[in-house]
Amino acid sequence: MSTLDRARCSLKAHPLALDAAIAAGVLVCMIAGSFVTPRGNNGVTWGIRSPGPLSLLLMLLAAAALAFRSRAPKTVLAVTGVLSVIECVTGDPRTPVAMSAVIALYTVAASTDRTTTWRVGLFTMTVLTAAAMLGGSQPWYAQENIGVLAWTGIGATAGDAVRSRRAVVQAIRERAERAERTREEEARRRVAEERLRIARDLHDVVAHHIALVNVQAGVAAHVMDKRPDQAKEALGHVREAGRSALEELRATVGLLRQSGDPEAPTEPAPGLSRLADLADTFRHAGLPVEVARADQGTELPAAVDLAAYRIIQEALTNAQKHAGADAKAEVSVVRVGPNIEVTVLDDGAGAAGVPGAGGGHGLLGMRERVTALGGTLTTGPRYGGGFRVHAILPLKTRTETRTTAPGEPA
Repeated sequence: MSTLDRARCSLKAHPLALDAAIAAGVLVCMIAGSFVTPRGNNGVTWGIRSPGPLSLLLMLLAAAALAFRSRAPKTVLAVTGVLSVIECVTGDPRTPVAMSAVIALYTVAASTDRTTTWRVGLFTMTVLTAAAMLGGSQPWYAQENIGVLAWTGIGATAGDAVRSRRAVVQAIRERAERAERTREEEARRRVAEERLRIARDLHDVVAHHIALVNVQAGVAAHVMDKRPDQAKEALGHVREAGRSALEELRATVGLLRQSGDPEAPTEPAPGLSRLADLADTFRHAGLPVEVARADQGTELPAAVDLAAYRIIQEALTNAQKHAGADAKAEVSVVRVGPNIEVTVLDDGAGAAGVPGAGGGHGLLGMRERVTALGGTLTTGPRYGGGFRVHAILPLKTRTETRTTAPGEPA
């Protein structure tokens, strides 16, 4: 920081010192102007005059008042205005005491609103100009009298311009700060949404595969001695479920890598194209699953495809854990207009064993997925026993709607 910058910062930090410095400068200008007079007999020449004691006293008092212009601008304007009127009436020749009133009027205009500036400025201009025209030995149309009118108008206009510029700069600064806060809030919101999405994926992956591993491990332990072949097959399903869980966990956690990290996940996210494999895993675990699809080969958006798969996975996992040993499940995927409807039914124990009723996060995670896409989810016990999960997912997600420009084809 240069010496000039340090001096400017110091003056801004001490406004009284800045006002005192300005008052001293104005005093020097007024005294210098009081000793010089123009003469126009044969062109414009300059002469020297001697101000009277009263004029010197008025200049000193006006300069002293300017030292407090920032603290009480209107009071200072009133004091300097009265002193200027006295000089206009008594001074002969006059000294430029009105310069202090012009500085005070500038301060008032720079620190108040435009309406106040107009009122105070017109009043000050009228009083000082009238005093200059009616007092003294010069005619009312003298150049010196017209100069009082011009300089007071310039002071009010300059102060109003400075106030307007400060207001514009402040508005720009506030908009920039508000935009920065908005960007930070948007970044935090996106991070929170991504964390929630990853948490849902992790829950779905772990809950599904651990449930299958638990069921198959129980089967293997039960038939180990009497039917080793069936136990071996069950352990094979345990290994397959564990391998699938590790692959999906690797793909999900891989999203947390930085953009420059190696070994970024390249496997596509699961979707309804893997629905048959998902149903087979539950059939091997002992839950008969029937799948019916009437979506006419609809190509789903990635978010809808993943949500439909996860909803079916979570619903079947709940059925596997809570519906009972003899339960059966039915899965249907149907295209209805602009929506895909996913329904999972079971005929087991019903709501008595649903995780949502006991504090689990399965149903909550499904509802969050559907709500994020702008769809609806209905869950509850079926009449006659069992449980029903029904999700309606729009093919045009909210994200796609926001990114499609008006007039463009969706």
